Amino acid sequence: MDKHELTVPVLSRGKHRNPRKGACFMEFASYLAGEPWSDHPACTHPLLAGVARDVNDCTTDAGRGRLAPLIPSVIGLTPDDPRAVPRITARCIQHALPVVSQERQYVLAVALLVGERHLAELDGRPLDSMEPESQAALEAVPAAAKWARTFTAKGHRGRADYGRRTAPRAVSCAVEGISQACVSNADDRLFDLLSAAIAEAQSWMPFPVVVEPAVVEVERESTRTH
Repeated sequence: MDKHELTVPVLSRGKHRNPRKGACFMEFASYLAGEPWSDHPACTHPLLAGVARDVNDCTTDAGRGRLAPLIPSVIGLTPDDPRAVPRITARCIQHALPVVSQERQYVLAVALLVGERHLAELDGRPLDSMEPESQAALEAVPAAAKWARTFTAKGHRGRADYGRRTAPRAVSCAVEGISQACVSNADDRLFDLLSAAIAEAQSWMPFPVVVEPAVVEVERESTRTH
């Protein structure tokens, strides 16, 4: 059967056994990529896929349909540069720090500092140097930044386990924090966070990722179902 004739699932929270039950962001990506139905497809970097799953689940039912046009853009995004993980994580934290609760600010500030030091180490820069966007994000939460610098200075850096635990937990904390923040535009902020994470992942690919026209057409059809 031609892809254009298939019923496009509606985006919803959680896992789904098959398209008839609906689909989350990454399950739909697995379908478009021609992979077995899964919310952990091989076509997308694991951390970016985690960001997409979290944003899908934390976005309201009313706002989730807006995410659909982003789905083709994650297919084929599997950067292997070690800097991709801390950079993607930093983008998520930068979006979240200004609005999340104080408790989450402390957690995210630590993760941001650890990631920036990991990046500096990879780049051969001084460990206390960081990109301007991260510096600005920390300046917006001075109490959390001060505590995080004291905490990490004591040796609690966690760079050895950064990609496997710290980064995934940080992006989840950032996404959940935005969804629970006292703001009127949480869905917009989550959309912007995911867009920024995708753009960051794209910047670490050695060559442009091309989406087949047929896949794009299916996605366009999906946006009309929401």
